[in-house]
Amino acid sequence: MATYAVGDLQGCLEPLQCLLEQVAFDPTRDRLWLVGDLVNRGPQSLDTLRYLYSIRESLVCVLGNHDLHLLAAWRNIERLKKSDTLREILQAPDCEELLQWLRQQRLMHYDETRNVAMVHAGIAPQWSLKKALKYAAEVEQALRDDNLFEPFLDGMYGNDPAKWDSELKGVTRLRVITNYFTRMRFCTSDGKLDLKTKEGLDTAPAGYAPWFSHKERKTRELKIIFGHWAALEGQCNEPGVFALDSGCVWGGSMTLMNVDTGLRLTCDCDAHGHAAPAPIHTPPVA
Repeated sequence: MATYAVGDLQGCLEPLQCLLEQVAFDPTRDRLWLVGDLVNRGPQSLDTLRYLYSIRESLVCVLGNHDLHLLAAWRNIERLKKSDTLREILQAPDCEELLQWLRQQRLMHYDETRNVAMVHAGIAPQWSLKKALKYAAEVEQALRDDNLFEPFLDGMYGNDPAKWDSELKGVTRLRVITNYFTRMRFCTSDGKLDLKTKEGLDTAPAGYAPWFSHKERKTRELKIIFGHWAALEGQCNEPGVFALDSGCVWGGSMTLMNVDTGLRLTCDCDAHGHAAPAPIHTPPVA
């Protein structure tokens, strides 16, 4: 039995299948962890979601911002953007079944045996493991509760407040928690978010730094797997922090990591989010 974690899929099913074939993934024996952003922008969002649903008993999945956006569009199709590739899901005969399953997924996964957490974007530097799990559970409850689901989705979008305050209430509180877990890249040491800058590590605004780099981060003893930040190209030099989004949907690659050994495999992708053809090696002419 092996456990593998895979970076952002974003509707790119072929590269995922390419990676699973490389490790001879067996859903009856192995486990697959997904860092979120299962859908959107890529060419096969519906097929990807259907495949994941078919192996759901073998999955651990956390939600990304694109997954939450899909749930919001499910309740109000006017939220779709021109760049979204989600309409096929919303028009599918099994849409209800797939999205009822999706809304049951977590914002944060913690494996106590391994002392490993998985989130989509990151964990606020001022939160302990215990607090992070507690706050993630608040959003998970809102997603699963029919009375809270639509009010949460209605108020989910927005960058403010930019900093956590334990006195926050209602949808505002849920929005800030969601932004940390699904949208964060740069923040200050006390957790003030910059949600506009999306490029590499050297583009941090003055006073800000990557969330994982703050010396006083309270989860330094915890191993953390995350995605979301394609500009990192799957590279993170912070000990115990593992970046897995290597920009498949942008023509980069998709990354799979063995959770226990750290061994990584990649599948190159073309500009459309398909698995790129393997290079043909021809012998030199004598």
